[in-house]
Amino acid sequence: MNLFEVMEQDGYEELVFCQDRESGLKAVIAIHDTTLGPALGGTRMWNYASEQEAIVDVLRLAKGMTYKNSAAGLNLGGGKTVIIGDPKLAKSERMFRAFGRFVQGLNGRYITAEDVGTSVADMEIVSQETDFVAGLSQSHGSSGDPSPATAFGVYRGMKAAAREVYGTDSLEGRIIAVQGVGHVGYYLCKHLYEEGARLIVTDLDGEAVRRVREDFQAAAVSPEDIYDAACDIYAPCALGATVNDTTIPRLRAKIIAGAANNQLKELRHGQMLHELGILYAPDYVINAGGVINIANEQNGYQAEQAYGQVAGIQNNLAEVFRISKAEGIPPHAAADRMALDRLNRYKEARGTHLRSKRTGGGWK
Repeated sequence: MNLFEVMEQDGYEELVFCQDRESGLKAVIAIHDTTLGPALGGTRMWNYASEQEAIVDVLRLAKGMTYKNSAAGLNLGGGKTVIIGDPKLAKSERMFRAFGRFVQGLNGRYITAEDVGTSVADMEIVSQETDFVAGLSQSHGSSGDPSPATAFGVYRGMKAAAREVYGTDSLEGRIIAVQGVGHVGYYLCKHLYEEGARLIVTDLDGEAVRRVREDFQAAAVSPEDIYDAACDIYAPCALGATVNDTTIPRLRAKIIAGAANNQLKELRHGQMLHELGILYAPDYVINAGGVINIANEQNGYQAEQAYGQVAGIQNNLAEVFRISKAEGIPPHAAADRMALDRLNRYKEARGTHLRSKRTGGGWK
């Protein structure tokens, strides 16, 4: 991999390799774009098969955060961290404190938070070494676990997609196949069940499946069989790239709307869905609830105000679908157009990148 060529091609600003021998920390921080403000993006801990796989993942995730924050109307740029290691076995206080020192060394260009494989408790350890961490517990005056907000945003986004396809935003009686029922997936299933949707679920974690079956009367299938489920909406809420050459011919849903990042393995798969008449809710638009919730920490967190903004995802997606129809382009291209238009307006108007400032131990 020619890293500088990759960074130049997609406009990345910075790639930081972090290693701490004593704790075993091996992490990569990617800052994609800070036109709109400091880069905000969570820390993912995963047992990657190789260092190259980790680098590819962090680059894709960081770019996705730029688009997500722009499309959501936030004055934040895009960044991400991956920590290489098994989140069930390799975590330690020493590791997260070492990571916090690396984040602090970026002096506010990057603000981290929890993500797949990390938790609020982990970020509170990170916060012992850096001011630039968000999503801490509410006892710290922060917003806490972003999973409920992410799930609520996906739920509202599903309603926008349902209106586009079925003429009503009601999800009552709709059959929804949820792939991945961890934190976000569980809360999503709760919203859907309470509206009267029928659930088909899967997860690699049998205990997570059992819980959703018992709490929400869900039917369960194997991870491999979820793509063949007869449903109205397929909701990918696990890892990315599940919409690909192999799975698309098997899907029976008319809508794809879920919480996972980078759902399309390649951009051409968005075009394939468009040609097949399957409506795709672009991932970084529909799953922006968590980052919208965290962004509300900047001015003193108020849950009611934050969730009001998260509900606006329904309108954001409606605008994406409007652009898609008006210009005859797939929804993923329409979302990119919306995000890039805002970025370009800021670049033209300001000419310089914004910077975060330390303020009494916090960030803004």
